[in-house]
Amino acid sequence: MDLFEKCKGFFSDPEVAQAMGYATSPRMAQAWGLYPFFIALDQTEGTEVTIEGKRMIMIGSNNYLGLTTHPKVRQAAIDAIREFGTSCTGSRFLNGTLAMHHELEEKLAEYVGKEKALVFSTGYQTNLGTISALIGKSDVVITDKEDHASIIDGCRLALGQMKRFRHNDIADLERVLKNCPEEAGKLVVVDGVFSMGGDIAPLPEIIPLCKEYGARLMVDDAHSLGVLGGGRGTAAHFGVTDDVDLIMGTFSKSFASIGGFIAGDEATIHWIQHLGRSLIFSASLPAPNVAAVLAALEVMKSEPERVERVNAIGERMRQGYRELGFDIGESQTPIIPVIIGDQMADIMMWKALFDNGVYTNVSLPPAVPADKSLLRTSYMATHTDEQMDRVLEIFEKVGKEQEII
Repeated sequence: MDLFEKCKGFFSDPEVAQAMGYATSPRMAQAWGLYPFFIALDQTEGTEVTIEGKRMIMIGSNNYLGLTTHPKVRQAAIDAIREFGTSCTGSRFLNGTLAMHHELEEKLAEYVGKEKALVFSTGYQTNLGTISALIGKSDVVITDKEDHASIIDGCRLALGQMKRFRHNDIADLERVLKNCPEEAGKLVVVDGVFSMGGDIAPLPEIIPLCKEYGARLMVDDAHSLGVLGGGRGTAAHFGVTDDVDLIMGTFSKSFASIGGFIAGDEATIHWIQHLGRSLIFSASLPAPNVAAVLAALEVMKSEPERVERVNAIGERMRQGYRELGFDIGESQTPIIPVIIGDQMADIMMWKALFDNGVYTNVSLPPAVPADKSLLRTSYMATHTDEQMDRVLEIFEKVGKEQEII
């Protein structure tokens, strides 16, 4: 059989696409004008974007603090390009470490309350390299069923066994821990804030179980940094920083750049530094990206009102959606899912919002359960009250037209 036959079917045959969990083939969705992915933005100013000359309110970005357009962040990246150029042209392991990489690692470790930090080129690579470096053949990694794909892929790359527990279900986590071999090294990995549901991992309940069963705890704070704990993440939010062993973060959200880091005790970070394949065999983060993160970190410290603002907007929008009759699940953060259920109804809702000037993200299986297709909305500290009023007005209008509410 030709290996590429499945690709041709997925490209054009609805039945093949449906067998893979999609409502129809991407090519047919494009022909119908109902394809919600890979949309090119002509211009972006943070809270608004331009697509084919049309201005839209952006509520589909992870730019939680609105720092991608902050003058200090922009200037830091420009200055770094002038001094260091556009690339380090090598791995951190060899010629790709700059003094500013070490500076950023020191400041990040201090910010999240850990001894040491290690910067990777993407958040995805951070999870891949960290988990695969730590989990050997006789070890077990335990994940929440709604953990990010990068965590799952890191587990698949690792040599040990992966076990999963039901989302935020503490009793099920204990069941899994009880069934792990006592002699196995164990690592529990959870998202601090879950990227689809906007709900928070219950760390005060997870930590005692980890201690009871001798497991280490890693928290992916990709969507928590800049949002929870005064900006310092989920552990700070709950006041349990000393009880979380590893804190992971990304730079492509609140830090207005790209990249990622892992922070923990010095010996563990040293191990990952020398055994994390995605660090060793990837080119290092370029200077302008590092400089942007350094500047963003300083703004986060000097302008704490941004953290307060984005959370206030999140609270306002949760209340607004609920009052309109939308199902927003268990969101507790500025990530607010609007759960539609049916895939085609979800796409039609997205299209109607898009046509009315609101940009949201469609989340379909396999990213969400088969009956939980949703619109993922997320908010920035720089959104105005007028923009949020307009979004709710459009959601109400479109929701009624589409018979969602």
